[in-house]
Amino acid sequence: MGSVPTMRKLNVAVLGAGSWGTALALQLAYSDPAHQVTLWGRDKAHLAIIAAERRNQKYLPDALFPENLMVEVSLEKAVQENQLILLATPSHSFEALLEQIQPYIKDQQLLSATKGLCHGKLLHSLVQQYFPQQDYALLSGPSFSKEVAAKLPTTVIIASENIGYAKNLAQIFSNEFFRVYTSQDIIGVEVGGAVKNVLAVAVGISDGMGFGANARAALITRGLAEMQLLGRALGGEEKTLGGLSGLGDLVLTCTDNQSRNRRFGLAVGAGKNIQEAQAEIAQVVESVGTALETYRLAQALKVTMPITEQVYHIVHHGRAPKDAVNALFMRALKSE
Repeated sequence: MGSVPTMRKLNVAVLGAGSWGTALALQLAYSDPAHQVTLWGRDKAHLAIIAAERRNQKYLPDALFPENLMVEVSLEKAVQENQLILLATPSHSFEALLEQIQPYIKDQQLLSATKGLCHGKLLHSLVQQYFPQQDYALLSGPSFSKEVAAKLPTTVIIASENIGYAKNLAQIFSNEFFRVYTSQDIIGVEVGGAVKNVLAVAVGISDGMGFGANARAALITRGLAEMQLLGRALGGEEKTLGGLSGLGDLVLTCTDNQSRNRRFGLAVGAGKNIQEAQAEIAQVVESVGTALETYRLAQALKVTMPITEQVYHIVHHGRAPKDAVNALFMRALKSE
């Protein structure tokens, strides 16, 4: 493995010029003026506009780029000229990006900020498949892009099997408005970041149907139980899922309309079909793919996840939300 990057004079490439990738690029640039941060995205025309305007007008129009944040259209150059590569692509294209950067990786370190599953797999297993010798960590937790870019107080977690690597990255990212905790439980952190998106759809549907605060609290609480069951089955730690990357991100995503997944659920609960709801969001809705991936994974592991199962049937098989609610309430009674 390569040496762990030092806190000062770090060259880092952020791959993904959506709202989350841009917010993290800004955060790295804010955290130390010595950092040289490069932002890359797939859409070259969009990158050209970003470079000219020195802001991502499409996603974060109020956040001007500092001098140490640059834009690069060449993926090869972005990867080869930087020490740390931060992956911030949607989960469905995560493996494709790993394939693209594989020829350019030598001794760079890898960090992912992608939440979800890809082809039924946890993302760290894909990284290990393509880059078995590289240090790898995952950044997750309750963090809306707009608030990170606006320097509002935010707390996240960075997980890595190499705790020294995680701690060093925590130093790199942290400042007076961005606090980073560390963990070695990368599985637990990944499960929380993926499943919370599916549960946010459930809460959004419930709120869209006007079911009120009681139902919202129940869905969040029982959803957390589902998340913990899946996490344990995969080898994650229950305490992780009660922390920032589990409960914290779950509460954030389920209760605030900055969440695309919650807004998607609200639209479905209000009577829109899946296509109309996605069009209304006009950005990637991670929960659509993650609902399918999580449902299949739970079935394979024989983990009971009734809320997740109903979201899957609504999103992928057109089940009426009212029928999904009936299915949940008519389940056999049991102890908590």
